Amino acid sequence: MAAISGKVFQNINVSQCYQQSRHFSNQYRRDCFAPFNLLPFDGGKVAWTSISSMQLRTFSTPQINFIIRGPVHCNAAPSTISSLDNIDFQKLQNGSDIRGVAVAGVEGEPVNLTELVAEAIGAGFAAWLLEKKKADGSRRLKVSIGHDSRISAKKLQDAISQGIAGAGLDVIQYGLASTPAMFNSTITEDEALFCPADGSIMITASHLPFNRNGFKFFTNAGGLGKADIKEILGRAAEFYRNLNSTDGLKNSRGKGSASIEQVDYMSVYASDLVKAVRKAAGNKEKPLEGFHIVVDAGNGAGGFFAAKVLEPLGAITSGSQFLEPDGLFPNHIPNPEDKTAMRAITEAVLHNKADLGIIFDTDVDRSAAVDSNGREFNRNRLIALMSSIVLEEHPGTTIVTDSVTSDGLTLFIEKKLGGKHHRFKRGYKNVIDEAIRLNSIGEESHLAIETSGHGALKENHWLDDGAYLMVKILNKLASARASGLGGGSQVLTDLVEGLQEPAVAVELRLKINQNHPDLQGGPFRDYGEAVLKHVENLVASDPKLVKAPVNYEGVRVSGFGGWFLLRLSLHDPVLPLNIEAPSNDDAIKLGLTVLAAAKEFPALDTSALDKFVRV
Repeated sequence: MAAISGKVFQNINVSQCYQQSRHFSNQYRRDCFAPFNLLPFDGGKVAWTSISSMQLRTFSTPQINFIIRGPVHCNAAPSTISSLDNIDFQKLQNGSDIRGVAVAGVEGEPVNLTELVAEAIGAGFAAWLLEKKKADGSRRLKVSIGHDSRISAKKLQDAISQGIAGAGLDVIQYGLASTPAMFNSTITEDEALFCPADGSIMITASHLPFNRNGFKFFTNAGGLGKADIKEILGRAAEFYRNLNSTDGLKNSRGKGSASIEQVDYMSVYASDLVKAVRKAAGNKEKPLEGFHIVVDAGNGAGGFFAAKVLEPLGAITSGSQFLEPDGLFPNHIPNPEDKTAMRAITEAVLHNKADLGIIFDTDVDRSAAVDSNGREFNRNRLIALMSSIVLEEHPGTTIVTDSVTSDGLTLFIEKKLGGKHHRFKRGYKNVIDEAIRLNSIGEESHLAIETSGHGALKENHWLDDGAYLMVKILNKLASARASGLGGGSQVLTDLVEGLQEPAVAVELRLKINQNHPDLQGGPFRDYGEAVLKHVENLVASDPKLVKAPVNYEGVRVSGFGGWFLLRLSLHDPVLPLNIEAPSNDDAIKLGLTVLAAAKEFPALDTSALDKFVRV
């Protein structure tokens, strides 16, 4: 295919234009979110200049449904860099992810994830990957890049691609994609798809507001950890500093020629999910025929699931909603923990008299479900359902969860299902890494799952994959029907029968005022740890309360028929307090216990707790 000359448009603020006008034509909205419509432009500044060659080609194979765009040789970069903002790259780290503000317009949230910052992060990841993979020069390393529906996704995709390609690595762009698919691209063996990729990047900020965005990174060993992200950001900061000088700019961006390919990998990923369900049903072509299943994608990246997974399996998907990607999330937050989101999918199930409802977060690494009667399978119920399925397949296995799961769930897993419940720290990577660690020391674990909807299975390479969790549920429906059992989603409802659920379950956030004199200029973490220690001492002197004998995070205490957990947030100056109890009066008694200790710390905002206990 002959190449034609082209130019890269820089300093384009399509996202702001989109934000300011919700009246763009339907055609523009389709184009803006089409997976392979690169380098969007609708007004704004344009700067052209020529530096090292970077080819941009379009790839297609007969077996892939793909919109062919013209091939372009990309010989452009931003023009003169007159000044650069002073960006603290380490503040972009959010555990094992990178997150920042990518779109202006929200008061008090200045943009710190610019295109130049993204380019620097791409260069930092490329340098990190070259060192880890120890490339011998016989082949060029490849990085796959995808994004969710956020309005800043396109510009960040192009910028981070430039950073990677400028370092001499090839780039495969997937366009609109899911986080699990991006990891899968590092283990897929298919030369026609340029797989496996040596590294992969998902551009997403999960369920955060429209102005945020970020990056998740993968290799075939799984998602990168906190230490890896810190190193990448350190390298990115050095690259960014080099942009201050002309010589630094040339040296930083590299001199080699790298390529950018475009592939519809999501069709391949969806096809693999279809095959998994068919296999569970004895290789029946349409094992879900007759089932009515509605999907709520929340205008994120999960809309593919209805047409590319459920319908090929024979399911009816009428009534599915918010499948079209829209980075302003006009209908509800794409978050299975959000009450409005769960109400939306529940209403869709009941209105359409569907057998099952499925809801995803923005980048499809989290999910939840609703049965035909409107009963939600999220948080503890989703964990109970997945534990039932996994323990049928692997009797006695250990289920690893985060720290805020209920005592009733422990009883359900251990007494009814015969498994072991290992409650660990919050954070999906913490939970997954703990399950991997247990297996390494001989304690079998096949499921690591958070109340947030992050769930990872050993059989699926310990990837937190919301779509795969739903496939496990669909497998149960399909296999039950193949065994002669009917009843729609009743088979799922029966699996959680006996789960004890509290009458009251709340989470309150006690914020630490970092400017309060009580901190004496010290870090908020030290102050938070002092609060926890004081609570622990107070509990020890109260015969009505019992501290959990095994606990990995914060202070967990049982009493008055329920429990509370007070812990320090992973990233923020906040002490989240979870309380579960059989009655509101019992929950208040637990809250008063914490309040008595918290009042000793003036920098702690207890207003939420005050309101809860009605003081």
